[in-house]
Amino acid sequence: MATGTSKLREALAPPPFSNRIIPTNSAPADFDAVRDLPKGFLEFLAPLHAALTPRQRTLIAHRDYALAEAHAGRLPDYLPPSVATTNSWRIELPDWCADQRNQMTGPADEADLVVKMLNSGAPGVMLDLEDSTANTWEHNARGITNILEALAGRLTYFDAKRDKTVAIQPSSTVIFTRPRGLHLYQAGVLQGELLPAPLFDVALVAYQTDFGALQHPLCIYIPKSESADEAFWWRDLFQMIARAKGLPANAIKCMALVESHPLALQMEEFAWNLRDHILGLNLGRWDYMASLIHFNLENPEWVLPDRNTIPHNVAFFQNLRNLLPEICHKHGLLAIGGMTALYPSREDAALNARALKVLAEDKKNESLSLMDGAWTGHPDQNEIAVSQFPVPNQLLTRPASANTRPNLRPAPTGIGQRTLAGTRAAIRTVIRYRHGVLKGKGASLLDGYMEDLATDRIYRLMIAQRMRHAETVEILDQNGFAIRHTPELIEQLFDEELDRLLRETAGENDPQAAARLREARAISEEMIHRGEFNPV
Repeated sequence: MATGTSKLREALAPPPFSNRIIPTNSAPADFDAVRDLPKGFLEFLAPLHAALTPRQRTLIAHRDYALAEAHAGRLPDYLPPSVATTNSWRIELPDWCADQRNQMTGPADEADLVVKMLNSGAPGVMLDLEDSTANTWEHNARGITNILEALAGRLTYFDAKRDKTVAIQPSSTVIFTRPRGLHLYQAGVLQGELLPAPLFDVALVAYQTDFGALQHPLCIYIPKSESADEAFWWRDLFQMIARAKGLPANAIKCMALVESHPLALQMEEFAWNLRDHILGLNLGRWDYMASLIHFNLENPEWVLPDRNTIPHNVAFFQNLRNLLPEICHKHGLLAIGGMTALYPSREDAALNARALKVLAEDKKNESLSLMDGAWTGHPDQNEIAVSQFPVPNQLLTRPASANTRPNLRPAPTGIGQRTLAGTRAAIRTVIRYRHGVLKGKGASLLDGYMEDLATDRIYRLMIAQRMRHAETVEILDQNGFAIRHTPELIEQLFDEELDRLLRETAGENDPQAAARLREARAISEEMIHRGEFNPV
């Protein structure tokens, strides 16, 4: 049997392409780095690659080891007291980001959406190269171009309905860039080598940015972290770039998402390690839910109910939702809440009313939990979201007797329903979501809900849970009878939902739709059976 050290060593190298269901993002076959990248960028990139790529491999290996330990019954826990948790340190939050009551987020590769978000009046806008953008060279390159144009205030789009070109209006909106996560690789830039995807994204944006012309510092939104040690990787990336650009070491600022269960137990240490750069933490709750399932996959008590029957204030969310502002406000950081998945509609009045009601309730809950702001994804949500937070921030507000080490793994008992219909809906969603990815869309509006990589991951994990614990956990059909979730049943449900989708799309003017749906089904089902639950 391999020892912990040898298992760690085995995980250092990324998996070979032939063993990966989702191909690594690679530059086109005719790509020439010297010709096609900005002049001088390769020289800028080289020392970053030499210093940070080996460290990325080690950090990913530690992630794999922590997950294996959890599946063996040794789950993550809080770290021992340290200078990060016992000292009274605080950051100085700059005035330009003191009000972040709503941060609107969306894919960076859609210029029209980027302009609409920046013109929405939202205090913050996050331009996303990660979950909501398809991880392909074309979409990543377009996203980076749009980010650079947005930072310079030059981005426009043509509005066909109004027959006019729409530009970004001057405002105090803070622009954040979310690069791809540390777990992803970029191929084809350096011959025969894999780069950490976030290294490539941040370096390419920073290299081409005129820092002196920005209305505020370059701001990065760090995704998918899984330990406090990973903060050092980001710190060193920011500071190496600053030195190369002739800027102060703390020139690049950041916020960070808490999207994994291990990081939730190390938030304070993570923030301390990035104290010269960090402005706040964000509860990325959909990826956090996926991470909780993943780390508790062997525990039948963690077989979740149907996703849309889980209340927004379920204990495993609410305990973290209360802890995050306490840690942030202790140190002068902003605490930002998560995304509400139900989307407003300008065509369906009933859906629109329900979506905005859910939004108001959700954001009011976050405000009462002492969050300083929220995330939304649609301009119609901005005013309602902001109005739930009565003041620009709640930094000076802390609960009288905060529990600084709450249980972050309360089992989801007594909530929601576990139904065959829920399994079927999950299967239908993963096929439709992956179909959108194959069309180049990283996020898709499906049945009123905005589904992206995070929710796709939740559904894949929920289906896997129900198979893994089929003998001990009841999933009920419409008549109240328990239905064992065997691999054969899941295959049958995939067959039926694929057939249904093929019938529903038969009349569409898209000759490739059927082939894409079949491929989407094959990829999704294989990912579940092979245990591919990382956010790819």
